[in-house]
Amino acid sequence: MHGWYGYGSQMGAWGWIGGIAMILFWILIVVGLVVLIRFLIARTRAEGTGAASHRDPVDILRERYAKGEIDREEFERKKTDLQSH
Repeated sequence: MHGWYGYGSQMGAWGWIGGIAMILFWILIVVGLVVLIRFLIARTRAEGTGAASHRDPVDILRERYAKGEIDREEFERKKTDLQSH
């Protein structure tokens, strides 16, 4: 048993470097997964809110008419008003 510098050491200098490299490898894997999950969550939230806020007002008006929330006269009046602006 010669300690750190002896030939009888089982790990040697390369063993320590390999151990540190393995720790760094797993840290990179965990950080990469966290970044990926945060990116996917942010993208999902942006798609959810962006789709509703970027819809055409005439399409919303058509949906309201189809649901029976407004009658034909009100639909035509609002559609003309929206298209004139």
